[in-house]
Amino acid sequence: MSEELKKEERSLNFLEEIIEDDLKSGKYKSIVTRFPPEPNGYLHIGHATSICLNFGLTKKYGGYTNLRFDDTNPTTEDTEYVESIKDDVRWLGFEWKNELYASDYFDQLYGFAIQLINKGLAYVDDSTSEEIATLKGTPTEPGKNSPYRNRSIEENLDLFQRMRNGEFADGSRTLRAKIDMAHTNMLMRDPIMYRIKHAHHHRTGDKWCIYPMYDFAHGQSDAIEEVTHSICTLEFVPHRELYDWFIEQLGIYPSHQYEFARRNLTYTVMSKRKLLQLVNEKHVNGWDDPRMPTISGMRRRGYTASALREFCDRVGIAKRENSVDLGLVEFFVREDLNKTALRRMVVFDPLKVVITNYNGGDAGEEILHSENNPEDPAGGEREVPFSNELYIEREDFMENPPKKYFRLAPGQMVRLKSAYIIRCDEVIKDADGHVTELRCSYIPESKSGADTSGINVKGTLHWVSVKHAVTAELRLYDRLFRVEDPSSEEGDFKEYINPDSLTLVKAAYMEPAMRNAVFGEAYQFIRKGYFVLDKDSSTSGMVFNRTVGLKDGWKAK
Repeated sequence: MSEELKKEERSLNFLEEIIEDDLKSGKYKSIVTRFPPEPNGYLHIGHATSICLNFGLTKKYGGYTNLRFDDTNPTTEDTEYVESIKDDVRWLGFEWKNELYASDYFDQLYGFAIQLINKGLAYVDDSTSEEIATLKGTPTEPGKNSPYRNRSIEENLDLFQRMRNGEFADGSRTLRAKIDMAHTNMLMRDPIMYRIKHAHHHRTGDKWCIYPMYDFAHGQSDAIEEVTHSICTLEFVPHRELYDWFIEQLGIYPSHQYEFARRNLTYTVMSKRKLLQLVNEKHVNGWDDPRMPTISGMRRRGYTASALREFCDRVGIAKRENSVDLGLVEFFVREDLNKTALRRMVVFDPLKVVITNYNGGDAGEEILHSENNPEDPAGGEREVPFSNELYIEREDFMENPPKKYFRLAPGQMVRLKSAYIIRCDEVIKDADGHVTELRCSYIPESKSGADTSGINVKGTLHWVSVKHAVTAELRLYDRLFRVEDPSSEEGDFKEYINPDSLTLVKAAYMEPAMRNAVFGEAYQFIRKGYFVLDKDSSTSGMVFNRTVGLKDGWKAK
């Protein structure tokens, strides 16, 4: 499936068809979109879809995209989230024209509310939230009018002003639109426009103690910015009627809402509330934990922005909810890294090899050369020191091998990557019978690139010279959950956390070129996977995160 996605010529999605029709008809000369996150958490892979969609459309068809923070709920929002969101959008490769906030429009929104009161289309309600819910009715039964619904315009203006002045307690009054308590759309049954909340706002401070609800702020903010195509996820389909009603009654720019399906990802959760639980309850190490589906977590893990953009583009958008296998994301990451990652040799679980007939000349060693990336002809080579004491992977030796075992075994030969062919001559064990060392001999004429030995071997192993090795900690990340859809399982979703989602290798042995590892550079540890230097690295030691394996091994496990 992934290969087909990679190769096929993508047709227009339904939003592109709408925009092309709008431009051809002359309805718009160019388009304006917006990405409107609430700054109450870190962005995740689902938001990446929306980012790529909104910015991608204006890049393709001309126009621009605004970054607008929906900061109408002061108790859950923070400047930390604002900065992280900006970092994520830029990292994905996009730049907004205007950085805006719903709070920029608080004065205008208040003015719009006054307009609706003056038109007899909004009223102050003293009912409690429980009373409002009771009067709302059900999808099959009409609601009942609030006892405060027929207050005079003058009384509503006075009470709304006093709400703004801070005379009333939180929850004691709301401002509601006067529409139809028998409407088939429950959201049209006199929705709340403003609530009282005496809370400090991250931008406006203590200027306001009343805050607009999302449904009142969103469409009007779009209209103020003259957004042509307001793109939301499917759960906002029922809100579209109210979106249009407010704009029509206020007589402002006719922005219009379009909806596409939310994208869910297997083996994780996408709810900000649940992600916040994982963070607060220490199931993960912060919002940017590499196991998290957040953009910052994926960036820290070593996913590339180009791979995520390719994933979003290839999977596309739909009108129905869909769930995408995490393996597909990993496919695009793996494809991207294969072209760019520097190849390096790193031994995770060392077994010492002593080459008894190698003296290495006066220095006791020699410098070999190996390609940085065979996929990149211009990638050059690096120096790799070779000596008579090496580390290989313990799993690359078997004392009693089965047939067709092509790695190292007593009397058997293998090639050392970019070096020589060696033969295992003797196995050294400790008092408990554990293998501690292999005594081997090398074939001098078998040097890689100049082999005249005539010997053919089927196994090639990676290795590291003992005296040149650099140590580092490795963090091997896997899926955060052990079931595809933890949110749909019985009980607490956290019961399904994968206990093996993080495995530590406290001391891996790396070739000396890794001393020069830099943040943001991708490395393929030969035969092991793709890795990236983690921010926890310091002068006392390097830490690397496994981005993804060389192939998908999850189903096999």
